[in-house]
Amino acid sequence: MSAVPLPPLPPDPGGPADDYRPGGRNMVDLLAAEHHRIDGLCAELVDGGTAPDRRRQVAEVLTATVVRHLSAEEQYLYPTVRLALPHGAELADREVAADISLLASLKELTAADPRDDAYDRRCRAVAGLLRRHAVAAATELFPPLRALASDAELIRLGNRVEIAAEAAPTRPRPSTPATPPWNRVVDPAVGVLDKVLDAVTRRRTYVEDLVPRSRTR
Repeated sequence: MSAVPLPPLPPDPGGPADDYRPGGRNMVDLLAAEHHRIDGLCAELVDGGTAPDRRRQVAEVLTATVVRHLSAEEQYLYPTVRLALPHGAELADREVAADISLLASLKELTAADPRDDAYDRRCRAVAGLLRRHAVAAATELFPPLRALASDAELIRLGNRVEIAAEAAPTRPRPSTPATPPWNRVVDPAVGVLDKVLDAVTRRRTYVEDLVPRSRTR
């Protein structure tokens, strides 16, 4: 029996062989890479030499990236942690609570003016919360998951994480459900609305959408 909660899946095309490896990215590797990308955005956001307009662009992309990331984690990483790890329920509940605080801070950041004196403080606060999020995952969640779950299981979860992130909202809503099953119902519906708003307002939501930094100076 699997040690992790896989979503309903069709039979493996490779059969039950132990060496079967599905296509896709391992969930732990995928989320760790996203943490690294988020850290890069934070580094530019807290840089006091970044022009205000550029800072606003980075904040928009950081916010959308983190909201998608947290939505996917709440749908697949934390349920996996809850079932598979010792004290997993306690760890998952702690991370969900931290996510809600992070979303509230992101909401304040996106509403703030980069020219305000308090903007630096808001940027540093968000960066600190994101650093804590990444460290907690790297030290308490990812290593035991690698030890308990097979690579095939983690890849299948990684495929679901990528799908969930693509359908997720891009704007922080700390009051929306953060645990299954309701977040799996609400998040995609809100995600559709956010994508329409992003298109209408031409809001940047991906790192690739950022204008190269050299052109903003």
